[in-house]
Amino acid sequence: MRAARLIKMVLLLQARSSMTAAELARELEVSERTVTRDAQALSEAGVPVYADRGRAGGYRLIGGYRTRLTGLARGEAEALFLSGVPGALREMGLEDTASAARLKVSAALLPSLRDAPRTAAQRFHLDAPAWFSEPTVPESLPTVADAVWDDRPILARYRRGSGETDVERMLEPYGLILKAGVWYLCARVTWHDAHSESTVPGLPGPFRVYRVDRFTSVQVCGSGSGSQERFTRDPGFDLPAFWEERAEHFARSILHAEVVVQLSAEGVRRLYVVDPVSARDALSAGGEPDEQGRVTVTLAVESEEVAHTQLATLGPEAEVLAPAELRARFARDAQRLGALYSPPHSPPPAA
Repeated sequence: MRAARLIKMVLLLQARSSMTAAELARELEVSERTVTRDAQALSEAGVPVYADRGRAGGYRLIGGYRTRLTGLARGEAEALFLSGVPGALREMGLEDTASAARLKVSAALLPSLRDAPRTAAQRFHLDAPAWFSEPTVPESLPTVADAVWDDRPILARYRRGSGETDVERMLEPYGLILKAGVWYLCARVTWHDAHSESTVPGLPGPFRVYRVDRFTSVQVCGSGSGSQERFTRDPGFDLPAFWEERAEHFARSILHAEVVVQLSAEGVRRLYVVDPVSARDALSAGGEPDEQGRVTVTLAVESEEVAHTQLATLGPEAEVLAPAELRARFARDAQRLGALYSPPHSPPPAA
C-alpha cells in the first residue's frame, strides 16, 4: 500500500512542477505529516525530492528526474478508455485504477503537453443519467463488473418482477450497459433453475439482458485463491450492435395500439419527441402532404393513455383522427383550454 502511494507521489510531482504538502495530502488521501515522511523516504531511496520552505513552498523533483514507472497495467489501460464516464467508473469500483492510468499518461507527456488532460476535461463531458431522476447504484454492480472484466461466470438470483419468485441462473457476463442512469448486464445463459425454461447442458444458451438492480445475489464462480475458472467469449459477439438491436426490439414490443394523426410540417419535425422508433416507422409509411402541407400517418403507441400524454406535447401541430374516443378526449381538452384562455368580459360601464 505504501509502495503504491510513493509511486503515485513521484508521478504527481513529475506531472507538475511543484505541489504543496496540502495538495499532495489531498491527492494521496493522507495527512500532511505522512506526506513529509513519504518525501523523506523517497529522498533516502535516491529520488531527488526537494522541499521548498516558506508560505509559497512545496515539493518538487530536481535535476530533470523522470521515473520509468509509467507503463500501463492491463486494467489501467482498459479503465483509461472509460475515463470519459467518471460516474460509471466510480460505480463499478474502477475510479482508483483509472486515476493511476491518467497519472501515468500525464507523467509520460512532454512538459508542454501536460495540461492536455485538464483542458480536454474543461471542454467535453459526458453526463449519462437521465434528467429529473436520482440514479441509485446497484449493490452488486462492482461484483458484476469484476466478473465482466475477468470473464468469470456468475451464479445470480434475479427478481423478474414485483411479486414474482426469484429465479437462479448461471450466466456468462459479457458486458455492462449504462442507459439513462440504469445499469444493464448482457449475459449468456448457461443454466436455469426449475422455475424457468431449461437450457441444454454443454450447449451455449441465449444472450439476454438483465437489470443489475434486480439481482438479489451474485456469486462469482472460480474467484477463490488460485482458481482459473473462466468462460471463453464468443469472438463474433458485438456488444454495441447487440444492445442497439435489443433496444429497438424492446421499443417495438411495448407498442400495442395505433392512432391516426394528421401533422403539420412542424408536427412532422417534432414527432420524434413522442417515440423515435414509432415516429420513424410512421413517417416512412406516411403519404404525401395535402394542399395545406399536412401529412396523415398511423402511429404505433403503447396505449391510448400514453398517446394522449405524448401527442399533447405537439399542441395544434397534430390532429388526432382516430380512434374516436381519443379524438373526443382532445376535443374536451381544447374546450377547457379555450375557456381558460378566453379574454375576460369587459366590466359594465359605470352608471
